[in-house]
Amino acid sequence: MIRQAKLADVDEVEKCYTEVLLYEQTHTAYTVWQLGIYPTRKTAEVALSDGSLYVMEKSGKICASMIINHYAPEEYDSIKWKCSTKPSEVLIIHLLCVRPSEAGHGIGKEMVKFAIEEAKRRNCKVVRLDTGSQNIPAKTLYTNLDFKLMGTTSMAIGGKIHHNNHLFFELAIE
Repeated sequence: MIRQAKLADVDEVEKCYTEVLLYEQTHTAYTVWQLGIYPTRKTAEVALSDGSLYVMEKSGKICASMIINHYAPEEYDSIKWKCSTKPSEVLIIHLLCVRPSEAGHGIGKEMVKFAIEEAKRRNCKVVRLDTGSQNIPAKTLYTNLDFKLMGTTSMAIGGKIHHNNHLFFELAIE
């Protein structure tokens, strides 16, 4: 079940972030996230406070989280988007995080599909997101869900971690 997060979920969301970061220390690192820098508990708390944190719960356990809102980091301004819309008509997916122990079961796909349905409920015209060029699972997921690559630029991930060759995707809502 995917739902808006509650205060009681923040501990598990933070553990999910940490699980990904620790996993990437000994396996292939698909993100450029850094333990203690981004994402952190504070990231989850801020998203919870503005109602933009969502979680997937399976058998009473949080196995994934994401932030969805209308906030576009400044780097989005340099991308030539196909869909011209007002900010309120754009839903942006941030920080999609699936526990490595739950990877490979379609959870990321379910989370993105939920965000697309949420965009429709909010009368948005487009869903946008970004990911690092090295994030092969994310690029594959977004492409398979018909997101179109709209541009590449450098980005400060979470406003803190500089990353070159960052990819920006868009999906028009029909």
